[in-house]
Amino acid sequence: MPKNNNKKEEKEQAKVNELRARLSDILKSDYEDFYLRKWLKARGFDINKAEQMFRNSVAYKTKMKVETLMAEFETPEDVSVVIKNYLTGGFCGHDKEGSPIRVELYGHLDLKGIMASVKKSDLEKTKILQCEHTVLDWERQSKKLGKRVDGLTVIFDMEGVTTKMMWRPGLQMYLHLVKILEDNYPEMLKRMFVINAPLIFPVLYKLARPLISDEMRNKIHVLGATYTDTLLQYIDADQLPAFLGGTLTDPDGNKRCVTMINQGGEVPEKYFLDIKELYEHMKTATITRGDKLELEYQIDKPDSILRWEFKTEDYDIGFGVNFRKNGVTSVILPMKRVNSQHVAEDGSITCKETGTYILVFSNSFSWVKEKVIKYWTEVVQQEEIMNDQFTLF
Repeated sequence: MPKNNNKKEEKEQAKVNELRARLSDILKSDYEDFYLRKWLKARGFDINKAEQMFRNSVAYKTKMKVETLMAEFETPEDVSVVIKNYLTGGFCGHDKEGSPIRVELYGHLDLKGIMASVKKSDLEKTKILQCEHTVLDWERQSKKLGKRVDGLTVIFDMEGVTTKMMWRPGLQMYLHLVKILEDNYPEMLKRMFVINAPLIFPVLYKLARPLISDEMRNKIHVLGATYTDTLLQYIDADQLPAFLGGTLTDPDGNKRCVTMINQGGEVPEKYFLDIKELYEHMKTATITRGDKLELEYQIDKPDSILRWEFKTEDYDIGFGVNFRKNGVTSVILPMKRVNSQHVAEDGSITCKETGTYILVFSNSFSWVKEKVIKYWTEVVQQEEIMNDQFTLF
């Protein structure tokens, strides 16, 4: 081994030893150097930051009762039904190094429905359980293969993703759950393959980028629609679901591997709760009877995306989108009544032309009741989208 590498190893080991000494009050005696090194690596071998990260994690895991969570975690019946039937993804097989594989079906995920039906704490506990499952799998695989097995390979399938996945609270919640993994199980993610990346992927990535660490970004590989050959470089065919190009199926031959991978779907409204924090980011306006609220946006760059989200407190509302250019107004989305009193309505359009786009909220359907509306809007310009680099195969 070259001398420079020896010196690097010695310096890193010295930091591991110092970190162990600093954490002696809370560190279990059987905690290996290998795992301490992960905390240091996650914080660029800054001992102070690694120590704080470790202590924060111990406090968080104590609060969440992680040691007994797998045996004792119970959720209300309706919540467990939603998580079991609609929270997409699952573990299936192992990669060529023995690490577990998790498939995420992001395009089948009704995150708005899940967030309207499940408390944030229950979603956090579910993510922790997934991480603890991975740790246990490492132990089993290490014994089975006679070598240390570590890391997690994730296949992030974006088939079916539309602009609905740009709903900011949902995206923030999803990334919050990812952050739980990063903050409490450092270096767990070995690699992530993003497959079937849609045209709006750069937009989604731009929205998510501030919440993704540089360390994680370097592990993300965007494959698009041609991915099977690359996946098979890292995963044997009998460990890769058949619908992704492998040979793994359910016992009945189902290529979707539904016994291992939750397929998700739209959450029925009967499970919805009144979770007010979903709407804290919105502005509020009152529309008097027979009146309307118009929000104008001047779009100067073609292919910009105009996004919106709104919810009324008690009653439905009329909603439409108009376009004005050179003094002429035309209809983009015809006015229609929307039952946004139950769950927030969201959507977006790609602004192909420059001009003024107008979101119209109309209370003209009611001559008796005023309407209180909460709303949020955003314009994403095309030039802002491709401001980062992806690892492409």
